Amino acid sequence: MGTSRTRHAGARTATTGRTADGARAARTRVTAARRAALALAAAGALTLTACSGNGGDGGDGGKSGSSSKGSSGVSVQLPKLTGQKLQVAAVWTGPERASFLKVLEEFEKRTGATVDYIPSGDDMAGFIGSKIAGGGQPDVAFPPQVGVLREFARKGWLKPLGPAAKEQLAKNFSPGWRNLGAYGGTEYGVYYKASNKSLIWYNTKVFEDAGVAEPKDWAEFLKTAQTISDSGVPPVSVGGADGWTLTDWFENIYLSQAGPEKYDQLAQHKIKWSDPTVTKALTALGRLFGTTGLLAGGNSGALQTQFPTSVTQTFSGDQPKAAMVSSGDFAATNIAQTKAKVGEGAKVFPFPAVGSRSPVVTGGDAAVALKDTKGAQALLTFLASTDAAKIWAQAGGFISPNKELDQAAYVNDTMREIAQALIKAGDDFRFDMSDQAPASFGGKPGQGEWKDLQDFLKNPKDIAGTQKKLEQDAAKAYGS
Repeated sequence: MGTSRTRHAGARTATTGRTADGARAARTRVTAARRAALALAAAGALTLTACSGNGGDGGDGGKSGSSSKGSSGVSVQLPKLTGQKLQVAAVWTGPERASFLKVLEEFEKRTGATVDYIPSGDDMAGFIGSKIAGGGQPDVAFPPQVGVLREFARKGWLKPLGPAAKEQLAKNFSPGWRNLGAYGGTEYGVYYKASNKSLIWYNTKVFEDAGVAEPKDWAEFLKTAQTISDSGVPPVSVGGADGWTLTDWFENIYLSQAGPEKYDQLAQHKIKWSDPTVTKALTALGRLFGTTGLLAGGNSGALQTQFPTSVTQTFSGDQPKAAMVSSGDFAATNIAQTKAKVGEGAKVFPFPAVGSRSPVVTGGDAAVALKDTKGAQALLTFLASTDAAKIWAQAGGFISPNKELDQAAYVNDTMREIAQALIKAGDDFRFDMSDQAPASFGGKPGQGEWKDLQDFLKNPKDIAGTQKKLEQDAAKAYGS
């Protein structure tokens, strides 16, 4: 998912974001909280083993300035919005929200506007749908799935980007990221943040104690996991309580094994989930999920583990509950809540190649306008600038697809190198498959792909049954 996730973010529960509790429309003033983050990269060339871890006017958001910093120290000019109030909805809670509030605080300071933040919960589509039905939609929202963004555009809920926002977008983002925020030839979204979902974070001490090194392919990964298990530590932590983590596992294996063309076809439901390529990918994933001793807490324990815990239990205490966890760069936020330091006690390697090469799966959260207001356009313009990206990058744990952002803004070498790899990758990545799907299939807790893969985690031997249910749910969602 989105971003994240994602999950993205994702869907990110508890301390990292998407949670059912967040669905309450409790307004949080922007003057609160601080810190932490989420991230992105497309790490085709990732080599991380040695790393540490006031303006003008105009209803379109104001005319943007040069991307070069002027004497005022800002790269974009914003309109005066004194007395205006905006509402912004996103999935972020906990430390992610705190970091984002710092971004909104700067926007308030530079425009004079007042911004209220509303956590949407996991189901952004349902949340926004209910708000629009009641006539109370926020000015700006952050759909964590490109499929949800497209759904909103099809329904006529989105307002096109104004000239100033489009100018910043053209200046700072590659065509691939711009296209992800467009629908029907019209630009709607600004991908302020995203995530590289093709990474494995690991506890360096557990690896050293077990005498293992970073695996390069799936066979080595499984062999390494077994060696770690034999040493007395459960090798792999899985946050199965959050279904999006399981879609990430599947998508990485499928992209590496089946290749980008088949990946695109499955993402668009041009081939069915009963396809032999899906059988092959589930079989590979089943070798991990179905082997006794490889999952922290076993299958039952994994199904009860939320994403934040899946990360922190890998790096907490003298006797961690796991050695590795598959997660995007946003895991750095959770690792920061332990005593482990990114680049020292916590390192990262690319998702192992299941086919000919390691996969590059990304996710992200795009800002879109739901009201045609001066304030909404100004905020989108700001979010497309390097100024806004720099604020979160300096807070830590954040990677931006903004190609003009000064790499020195990142807080450590790990994030800096991931960011550099992302920019060098250009448009050579694949966006999270479930995030491209209709929300009813790829983005809702307790149903569709999330639920079907949770059932697979419960019974990894039932590959045929899993494919049958995935195809039934996909066909219903896609209307085919």
